Amino acid sequence: MRQVTVLGSCGAYPEPGRACSGFAIDWDGYRLVLDLGYATLPRLLAHWPDGAVDAVAITHEHPDHCVDLHGLFRMRLYGGKAEPRIPLYCPPGVLARLSGLEPDVDLEAVFDVHPLPGSYRVGPFELTGLPLPHFVDNAGIRLQAGEIALAYTGDTGPDAALAELGRDADLFIVEATDREGETLRSARNLMTSAEAGHWAKRAGARRLMLTHFWPGNDREVSLAAARAEFDGEVLAAEEGLVVALGPC
Repeated sequence: MRQVTVLGSCGAYPEPGRACSGFAIDWDGYRLVLDLGYATLPRLLAHWPDGAVDAVAITHEHPDHCVDLHGLFRMRLYGGKAEPRIPLYCPPGVLARLSGLEPDVDLEAVFDVHPLPGSYRVGPFELTGLPLPHFVDNAGIRLQAGEIALAYTGDTGPDAALAELGRDADLFIVEATDREGETLRSARNLMTSAEAGHWAKRAGARRLMLTHFWPGNDREVSLAAARAEFDGEVLAAEEGLVVALGPC
Protein backbone atom coordinates (compact mmCIF):
# COMPACT_ATOMS: atom_id res chain seq x y z
CA MET A 1 0.00 0.00 0.00
CA ARG A 2 1.42 3.34 -1.09
CA GLN A 3 -0.95 6.20 -0.48
CA VAL A 4 -1.61 9.53 1.21
CA THR A 5 -4.73 10.17 3.29
CA VAL A 6 -5.90 13.73 3.93
CA LEU A 7 -6.39 14.35 7.65
CA GLY A 8 -7.24 18.03 7.28
CA SER A 9 -7.42 20.71 4.62
CA CYS A 10 -8.26 24.06 6.24
CA GLY A 11 -6.03 27.01 6.95
CA ALA A 12 -6.24 29.13 10.11
CA TYR A 13 -9.02 27.14 11.84
CA PRO A 14 -11.21 24.19 10.86
CA GLU A 15 -14.60 24.59 9.26
CA PRO A 16 -17.41 22.40 10.71
CA GLY A 17 -16.68 18.74 10.03
CA ARG A 18 -13.15 19.48 8.83
CA ALA A 19 -9.65 19.83 10.27
CA CYS A 20 -6.56 21.90 9.63
CA SER A 21 -3.44 20.79 7.77
CA GLY A 22 -2.42 17.15 8.05
CA PHE A 23 -1.58 14.14 5.85
CA ALA A 24 -0.92 10.47 6.66
CA ILE A 25 1.49 8.63 4.36
CA ASP A 26 1.35 4.83 4.09
CA TRP A 27 4.28 3.30 2.20
CA ASP A 28 4.56 -0.49 2.28
CA GLY A 29 3.77 -0.46 6.00
CA TYR A 30 5.85 2.60 6.88
CA ARG A 31 3.77 5.36 8.49
CA LEU A 32 4.75 9.02 8.20
CA VAL A 33 2.69 12.08 9.12
CA LEU A 34 3.01 15.51 7.52
CA ASP A 35 1.67 18.25 9.83
CA LEU A 36 -0.85 17.83 12.64
CA GLY A 37 -3.04 20.93 12.84
CA TYR A 38 -6.28 21.47 14.75
CA ALA A 39 -8.58 18.39 14.84
CA THR A 40 -6.20 16.09 12.92
CA LEU A 41 -5.30 13.73 15.77
CA PRO A 42 -8.76 12.09 16.01
CA ARG A 43 -8.66 11.54 12.25
CA LEU A 44 -5.16 10.10 12.51
CA LEU A 45 -6.38 7.67 15.17
CA ALA A 46 -9.36 6.72 13.02
CA HIS A 47 -6.88 5.87 10.25
CA TRP A 48 -4.29 4.21 12.51
CA PRO A 49 -6.23 3.24 15.68
CA ASP A 50 -3.10 2.21 17.58
CA GLY A 51 -1.55 5.64 17.01
CA ALA A 52 1.70 3.96 15.98
CA VAL A 53 3.58 6.24 13.61
CA ASP A 54 7.13 5.76 12.36
CA ALA A 55 7.94 9.44 11.85
CA VAL A 56 6.40 12.91 11.88
CA ALA A 57 7.41 15.95 9.83
CA ILE A 58 6.05 19.40 10.69
CA THR A 59 6.51 22.31 8.29
CA HIS A 60 6.28 25.18 10.80
CA GLU A 61 5.11 26.31 14.21
CA HIS A 62 1.70 27.83 13.47
CA PRO A 63 -0.92 25.90 15.44
CA ASP A 64 -3.04 25.08 12.39
CA HIS A 65 -0.08 22.90 11.38
CA CYS A 66 1.32 21.57 14.66
CA VAL A 67 -0.98 21.85 17.68
CA ASP A 68 -2.22 18.24 17.58
CA LEU A 69 1.38 17.07 17.77
CA HIS A 70 0.98 17.89 21.45
CA GLY A 71 -1.96 15.50 21.63
CA LEU A 72 0.18 12.75 20.10
CA PHE A 73 2.85 13.58 22.69
CA ARG A 74 0.35 13.18 25.54
CA MET A 75 -0.95 9.92 24.09
CA ARG A 76 2.56 8.49 24.10
CA LEU A 77 3.58 9.98 27.44
CA TYR A 78 0.48 9.09 29.44
CA GLY A 79 -0.99 6.23 27.41
CA GLY A 80 1.23 3.52 28.82
CA LYS A 81 2.94 2.78 25.51
CA ALA A 82 6.58 1.67 25.53
CA GLU A 83 7.53 2.43 21.93
CA PRO A 84 10.85 4.13 21.21
CA ARG A 85 10.85 7.85 20.61
CA ILE A 86 9.23 9.06 17.40
CA PRO A 87 11.59 10.72 14.91
CA LEU A 88 10.34 14.30 14.49
CA TYR A 89 11.56 16.54 11.67
CA CYS A 90 10.69 20.21 12.10
CA PRO A 91 12.01 23.76 12.36
CA PRO A 92 13.16 24.63 15.90
CA GLY A 93 10.19 26.93 16.48
CA VAL A 94 7.78 23.99 16.61
CA LEU A 95 9.12 22.61 19.89
CA ALA A 96 9.52 26.08 21.32
CA ARG A 97 5.85 26.82 20.57
CA LEU A 98 4.48 23.54 21.92
CA SER A 99 6.64 23.49 25.04
CA GLY A 100 4.70 26.52 26.23
CA LEU A 101 1.58 24.36 26.51
CA GLU A 102 3.11 22.08 29.12
CA PRO A 103 6.45 23.46 30.33
CA ASP A 104 6.84 20.94 33.15
CA VAL A 105 7.39 17.98 30.78
CA ASP A 106 10.00 17.48 28.08
CA LEU A 107 8.73 16.92 24.54
CA GLU A 108 11.97 15.11 23.75
CA ALA A 109 10.89 12.35 26.12
CA VAL A 110 8.64 11.25 23.23
CA PHE A 111 10.22 12.79 20.14
CA ASP A 112 13.68 12.30 18.66
CA VAL A 113 14.08 15.74 17.08
CA HIS A 114 15.87 16.49 13.80
CA PRO A 115 15.95 20.11 12.57
CA LEU A 116 14.60 21.36 9.27
CA PRO A 117 15.65 22.57 6.74
CA GLY A 118 17.91 19.60 6.04
CA SER A 119 18.07 16.17 4.41
CA TYR A 120 17.60 12.81 6.11
CA ARG A 121 17.04 9.15 5.35
CA VAL A 122 13.62 8.40 6.85
CA GLY A 123 12.48 4.81 6.39
CA PRO A 124 12.01 4.30 2.64
CA PHE A 125 12.27 8.03 1.93
CA GLU A 126 14.92 10.60 1.33
CA LEU A 127 13.32 13.51 3.19
CA THR A 128 14.43 16.99 2.16
CA GLY A 129 13.23 20.18 3.82
CA LEU A 130 13.64 23.40 1.83
CA PRO A 131 13.14 26.88 3.34
CA LEU A 132 10.13 28.72 1.93
CA PRO A 133 8.83 32.22 2.74
CA HIS A 134 6.19 32.54 5.45
CA PHE A 135 5.53 34.62 8.58
CA VAL A 136 7.71 32.17 10.55
CA ASP A 137 10.35 29.66 9.46
CA ASN A 138 8.67 27.15 7.15
CA ALA A 139 10.18 24.08 5.48
CA GLY A 140 8.59 22.62 2.40
CA ILE A 141 9.03 18.83 2.49
CA ARG A 142 9.96 16.48 -0.34
CA LEU A 143 9.75 12.69 0.11
CA GLN A 144 11.61 10.67 -2.51
CA ALA A 145 11.38 6.87 -2.72
CA GLY A 146 13.11 5.57 -5.82
CA GLU A 147 11.56 7.28 -8.82
CA ILE A 148 8.47 8.44 -6.91
CA ALA A 149 8.32 11.78 -5.12
CA LEU A 150 5.68 13.49 -3.01
CA ALA A 151 6.16 17.16 -2.18
CA TYR A 152 4.33 19.43 0.26
CA THR A 153 4.76 23.17 0.64
CA GLY A 154 3.43 23.80 4.12
CA ASP A 155 2.58 27.53 3.99
CA THR A 156 4.49 29.68 1.53
CA GLY A 157 4.50 32.70 -0.69
CA PRO A 158 5.58 32.43 -4.34
CA ASP A 159 9.23 31.42 -4.51
CA ALA A 160 11.59 29.89 -7.09
CA ALA A 161 12.40 27.05 -4.64
CA LEU A 162 8.91 25.66 -5.26
CA ALA A 163 9.99 24.45 -8.70
CA GLU A 164 12.78 22.41 -7.10
CA LEU A 165 10.63 21.19 -4.22
CA GLY A 166 7.99 19.76 -6.55
CA ARG A 167 10.28 18.75 -9.42
CA ASP A 168 8.69 15.85 -11.34
CA ALA A 169 6.66 14.94 -8.25
CA ASP A 170 3.98 12.29 -8.59
CA LEU A 171 1.87 14.44 -6.26
CA PHE A 172 2.58 18.07 -5.32
CA ILE A 173 0.50 19.23 -2.33
CA VAL A 174 0.43 23.02 -2.51
CA GLU A 175 -1.13 25.61 -0.24
CA ALA A 176 -3.86 27.64 -1.95
CA THR A 177 -5.08 29.96 0.78
CA ASP A 178 -6.77 32.48 -1.53
CA ARG A 179 -6.89 34.98 1.34
CA GLU A 180 -8.38 38.33 0.37
CA GLY A 181 -5.75 41.02 -0.11
CA GLU A 182 -2.78 38.63 0.01
CA THR A 183 -1.60 39.46 -3.51
CA LEU A 184 -1.39 43.15 -2.57
CA ARG A 185 1.24 42.55 0.11
CA SER A 186 4.81 43.57 -0.66
CA ALA A 187 6.14 40.47 1.14
CA ARG A 188 4.20 37.40 0.06
CA ASN A 189 3.75 34.67 2.65
CA LEU A 190 0.73 32.77 1.26
CA MET A 191 -0.47 31.86 -2.24
CA THR A 192 -3.54 31.77 -4.42
CA SER A 193 -4.82 28.66 -6.15
CA ALA A 194 -3.80 30.12 -9.51
CA GLU A 195 -0.25 30.50 -8.19
CA ALA A 196 -0.36 26.92 -6.92
CA GLY A 197 -1.18 25.81 -10.46
CA HIS A 198 1.59 27.95 -11.88
CA TRP A 199 4.25 26.46 -9.61
CA ALA A 200 3.04 22.91 -10.13
CA LYS A 201 3.47 23.48 -13.87
CA ARG A 202 6.92 25.01 -13.36
CA ALA A 203 7.90 21.98 -11.27
CA GLY A 204 6.71 19.50 -13.90
CA ALA A 205 4.57 17.71 -11.32
CA ARG A 206 2.20 14.97 -12.50
CA ARG A 207 -0.66 15.83 -10.13
CA LEU A 208 -1.53 18.82 -7.96
CA MET A 209 -3.48 18.77 -4.70
CA LEU A 210 -4.67 22.11 -3.35
CA THR A 211 -4.81 22.52 0.42
CA HIS A 212 -4.90 25.10 3.25
CA PHE A 213 -8.23 26.53 2.07
CA TRP A 214 -9.26 29.69 3.87
CA PRO A 215 -12.52 28.98 5.75
CA GLY A 216 -15.55 30.06 3.75
CA ASN A 217 -13.86 30.00 0.36
CA ASP A 218 -15.50 28.23 -2.58
CA ARG A 219 -13.26 25.26 -3.32
CA GLU A 220 -14.68 24.77 -6.81
CA VAL A 221 -13.56 28.30 -7.68
CA SER A 222 -10.08 27.47 -6.37
CA LEU A 223 -9.94 24.30 -8.45
CA ALA A 224 -10.96 26.17 -11.59
CA ALA A 225 -8.27 28.80 -11.04
CA ALA A 226 -5.58 26.14 -10.59
CA ARG A 227 -6.72 24.19 -13.64
CA ALA A 228 -6.38 27.30 -15.76
CA GLU A 229 -2.63 27.24 -14.96
CA PHE A 230 -1.86 23.51 -14.70
CA ASP A 231 -2.64 20.89 -17.32
CA GLY A 232 -2.33 17.83 -15.08
CA GLU A 233 -4.87 16.41 -12.64
CA VAL A 234 -5.92 18.88 -9.94
CA LEU A 235 -7.43 17.65 -6.67
CA ALA A 236 -8.82 19.44 -3.66
CA ALA A 237 -7.68 18.12 -0.30
CA GLU A 238 -10.79 16.76 1.41
CA GLU A 239 -10.82 15.11 4.82
CA GLY A 240 -10.64 11.34 4.35
CA LEU A 241 -9.56 11.51 0.70
CA VAL A 242 -7.11 8.71 -0.14
CA VAL A 243 -4.75 9.16 -3.10
CA ALA A 244 -2.54 6.37 -4.42
CA LEU A 245 1.12 7.18 -4.96
CA GLY A 246 3.07 5.89 -7.93
CA PRO A 247 1.85 4.12 -11.07
CA CYS A 248 -1.87 3.40 -11.08
